[in-house]
Amino acid sequence: MVDNDDSQLEARLPDQQYYRPPSKFVGQANVTDPAVYDRFEEFPEGFEEYAELLDWDSHWEEVLDDSNPPFFEWFTGGTLNASYNCIDRHLDERKNQTALLWEGEGGEQRNITYQDLYREVNKMAAALKEAGVTEDDVVTLHLPMLPALPITMLACARIGAPHSEVFAGFSAQALADRIDDADSDVVVTADGYYRRGDFLDHKEKADEACEAAEKDVDKVLVWERHEGELHPDAELVEGRDVLVSELLANNERARVDPVERDAEDPLFLMYTSGTTGQPKGCQHRTGGYLSYAAGTSKYVLDIKPEDTYWCAADIGWITGHTYIVYGPLALGTTSVMYEGTPDHPHKSRMWELAEKYDVDIFHTSPTAVRMFMKWGEEYLEGYDFDFRHMTTVGEPIQPEAWNWYYEHIGDEDAVIVDTWWQTETGGHLITNLPALDNMKPGSAGKPAPGIQPAIYDDNGDPIEPASGRAGNLVIERPWPGMLQTVYGDDERFINEYWRDFSDVDSDDPEDWVYKAGDGAVHAQDGYYRILGRLDDVMNVAGHRLGTMELESAVAEVPEVAEAAVVAREDTEKGEVPDVYVTLRDGVDRAGIEDKIVAAIEDDIGKFARPNAVVVVADLPKTRSGKIMRRLLENISNGDDLGDTTTLRDPSVPEDIRDQVQG
Repeated sequence: MVDNDDSQLEARLPDQQYYRPPSKFVGQANVTDPAVYDRFEEFPEGFEEYAELLDWDSHWEEVLDDSNPPFFEWFTGGTLNASYNCIDRHLDERKNQTALLWEGEGGEQRNITYQDLYREVNKMAAALKEAGVTEDDVVTLHLPMLPALPITMLACARIGAPHSEVFAGFSAQALADRIDDADSDVVVTADGYYRRGDFLDHKEKADEACEAAEKDVDKVLVWERHEGELHPDAELVEGRDVLVSELLANNERARVDPVERDAEDPLFLMYTSGTTGQPKGCQHRTGGYLSYAAGTSKYVLDIKPEDTYWCAADIGWITGHTYIVYGPLALGTTSVMYEGTPDHPHKSRMWELAEKYDVDIFHTSPTAVRMFMKWGEEYLEGYDFDFRHMTTVGEPIQPEAWNWYYEHIGDEDAVIVDTWWQTETGGHLITNLPALDNMKPGSAGKPAPGIQPAIYDDNGDPIEPASGRAGNLVIERPWPGMLQTVYGDDERFINEYWRDFSDVDSDDPEDWVYKAGDGAVHAQDGYYRILGRLDDVMNVAGHRLGTMELESAVAEVPEVAEAAVVAREDTEKGEVPDVYVTLRDGVDRAGIEDKIVAAIEDDIGKFARPNAVVVVADLPKTRSGKIMRRLLENISNGDDLGDTTTLRDPSVPEDIRDQVQG
């Protein structure tokens, strides 16, 4: 199925201890009754619990229509509007409460109340209509972390136009590809934004993308970072480009009624990379997605309206869509947004903001945690903040990083939930409910309510639950947050996510099994540990190992800040690991290679001994902070680097290649 090799993926990482959630957390949590799992086992009716968190124009007639798998339909017959649910319905009780606390890189602040957000979104909705956007038009956005981004998303939702936000760090060609795929007539961008003190000309990417795209873009709407003052290098193309500020001025008092959308109408597209290299437009529905976003924000993140919540991700990714914009705003809470990088103008910037805004819930990635570890706990000193709840998202977290996060950032007093989910899933699928389950470093936890994961071997046969054997992570029944399809390509939707483990000729929904593409272990305690993407698996002398296992062993060496393990081709063993590491600031690197080899041999086994340990100044990362292991694998095997345009710093892999290949 996934791999023709008969050997099975192996799990070798030692088991971890448990931590109880503090009693003071349990006492105030949104979910404290273990019967929640039983309620959601009434499938699919249990998911009505999430849908009932929203205001519906028309109540649904059927919770799940599964008559045409894998094109499952949720809350059919129901109608609602996402913008209304995130703004209008809160005005009676909390119009003067802050919805978004935005801070620019240089310290500029905006406190946007729900009433402010209502006005701004209405004006932008009218502006979009003036620019020719109608219901069901896909609007492509290429916006950085400015208030313009959530305002534009919610304005699109208000008029029933699906949005497709392209991460601001993506290249002009990446933007052009997504404009073409979404067939967008209108693009919304910004003239510039700040990055490490520099005021970047952002609009040039939209200009280049419009040139490169096969699609003729009718309008480019340009938000100004400083209203009334266009970036000095930005130019407006006559007849195509329009300043958003001028459109807003024309619609200062506009009020746009939210369009009543069918639960199955698309809310947005989110593009994610595909195995063929061509990005996939994951299409998310309005009713099921918004219900799942709100429900998991309340049950997993423990968000309450009176909280100040900070998800330190970028809205250009699914984490920002679900857990900065739609989930928190649907619950009526206060969300922090930050324009800049964590280390500018200093490495304590995050903790300075956490103290300033008295943040209750903090949501970040394992990449960021490892970066904080590398810098050292001294950058936390002197800052008075107190998180009650912390989250990790985006990739497996090594136990060493988890423990550091718990001790130094959570002060051994905050609950941590690790979360496994994907762009495609819309929200958390495997994660503990924070007041009910013990924390276990390195494990994503138990299935979220109503979710039915399993582990299959490569032949498509289920592995016995809680056996501790590694295999392919699958989801055996649908859930409301799942993608509807790949935009414009139903066949690719089936081939990418269903064909390997499903009977694709069957009309029985039980014969359709979602392939996650990740390796995982279901331990005897019922917890799932994610081993990483199956394309990050190597076969070492007949042993299939996930990179997360190896990297976790390396991370136990105290001097190591970050590690990336990749496969080097080997005529004898098939593949052998190459280990690339960065070290914590100020440590002695003498003997570090021997320590790393010993850690792998102790935790994994002598067969996994690395071919090489390479200490580097930095690892190649995307603008979102994910390590690009593919580039390191290319370096190890003497291949061309390929596309490096999405990297935070394209010079990093070049420097590593010079170091490794001489």
